Amino acid sequence: MAVKIVLLERLSAGEDVDLSCFEELGEFISYDNTVTAEEAAERIADADAVIANKAPMNELSLKNAPKVKFIGELATGYDNCDIEYCKSRGIRVANVRDYSTAMVAQHTFTLALTLSQKIIYYDNYVKSGRYASQERFSNFDIPFNELDHKTWGIAGYGNIGSRVAKIAESFGCRVIIHSITGRKLDTGFEQVDKERLLKESDFISLHCPLSDLSRHFIDKDALSKMKKTAILINVARVPVVDNRALYEALENDVIAGAGLDVLEGEPISEDNPLGKIKDSGKLIITPHLAWACVEARKRCVDEVFLNLKAFLNGEERNAVC
Repeated sequence: MAVKIVLLERLSAGEDVDLSCFEELGEFISYDNTVTAEEAAERIADADAVIANKAPMNELSLKNAPKVKFIGELATGYDNCDIEYCKSRGIRVANVRDYSTAMVAQHTFTLALTLSQKIIYYDNYVKSGRYASQERFSNFDIPFNELDHKTWGIAGYGNIGSRVAKIAESFGCRVIIHSITGRKLDTGFEQVDKERLLKESDFISLHCPLSDLSRHFIDKDALSKMKKTAILINVARVPVVDNRALYEALENDVIAGAGLDVLEGEPISEDNPLGKIKDSGKLIITPHLAWACVEARKRCVDEVFLNLKAFLNGEERNAVC
């Protein structure tokens, strides 16, 4: 019997990524985007397998889809999926792991270096004609700094955090690691408590999963303990940083700058105060794209395909439940 596969968020893979591989496994239908549980329910009612990213996979969306036995997450995270309900239904949920590590680590330093070296200011300086009109060969009116001998603090030492640590070390940084869970880590780097992470770091990058321990890990109190010259980078989960507290800290020069790839509310809402900050020397926000280079998106699709193929062959691969 033919298997019906429904992809709920085609745009999460990107229109430039080929999805024809799924046609090898059965009837394949895709939708550009699916937001609500009601919308998902209508589209997967007669599906055998569902591929999703942010679309709600819960009792409301699945209760009238009796044939669904597999949910392939087009991501590592599965916050959109009610795991307990899926277990009760015998639905296999599989995610994709370690497909974007290199790119997220790279983006971490793209944000940090753009901020610390004032790249946007100097690019605008040249393109505005001001450089052409000056007499001296160089311009360094806005001071900037090197990474060598700076302290780079990392919260969250998984695949991405460990890659960032090695890159920071190659730049000459002293690397310190903080475990949000308090677990002793075997990293080769100094492990510190939160107080020391905040107090000693010139750069803090966040790579931790979202949990009750990490929610608003960086809040008003945490920001007040950081160096005034510090730069904060968040490429982790959305609510690890209190956006309003960060806005106030940047407006009042509590810290020097922040680079964000994730926000509380995506796409950015009109009432998010961080949207008011237009100074790119102080704040850079990218639209949740750190994971999304072409290579990573291709790997992600390939992994979802292999997860589903394994399931159809009676094999377990990257199973969450």
